[in-house]
Amino acid sequence: MNIVVFLYVIYLVSKVSPQSTPPPEGVVPAPPGLVLDEWELTIIETFVHAAQLIGIPKSVGQIYGLLFCREEPLSMDSIMTALGISKGSASMGLKTLRQIGAVKTVFIIGDRRDHYSAELRLRKLVSGFISDQVQPHLNGGKERLEHLETLLKDLPEERRSVAEQRLGYLQSWLGKTTTLLPIIRKLL
Repeated sequence: MNIVVFLYVIYLVSKVSPQSTPPPEGVVPAPPGLVLDEWELTIIETFVHAAQLIGIPKSVGQIYGLLFCREEPLSMDSIMTALGISKGSASMGLKTLRQIGAVKTVFIIGDRRDHYSAELRLRKLVSGFISDQVQPHLNGGKERLEHLETLLKDLPEERRSVAEQRLGYLQSWLGKTTTLLPIIRKLL
C-alpha cells in the first residue's frame, strides 16, 4: 500500500546521516546564494524517491525535501533557484503540496511574496494525502465496482464465474481499504 511505503520513507529519512557521496541523481546543485549541502541533497533525493513510489511528480518530492531541510520559509523564487526547476514545476509542486497539507504558507513582514515551510507532523501529512489522493479513488472505486456488477450479466456463461470471483476480490479489497483508512488516521 502506498501509504505504508510513504511512512517507511519518512522513517528512513530520520535515519539518514551525511556521507561522502556525489550529488544524488536528479538533484541539481543550487547556484551560489542558496547552496545545498550533502545532507540536504540526500534528504531531497529520499523525498524524490518517495514521491515517485507513490506516483507524485519528482518536483513535488524535491520541493518538499528542500523545505523539510530548511528551518526558514522559502519563496517560490528561492525554491526554483535552489532546485534548478522551472516556474511551472515549482508552481504545480507547491499547489500539490498545499492541497495535501504538506506545506504551509508563511507571511514574511515586508515581503509581498508567499513563503513556504514544510508540515512536519506525520498525522497531518498522511491525513492530507488520504483525503486528497486516496479517498477520491475509493469513492470512484465503489461506483466502478457497481458498474462492473451490472456488466456481469452480459458476459458469456463460461466467463461469468471467474468474473464474479474477481469482482468479489475487488469488493473485498475496497471494503478492507475503506475500513483500514480510518484506523491509520487514528494511529497517527
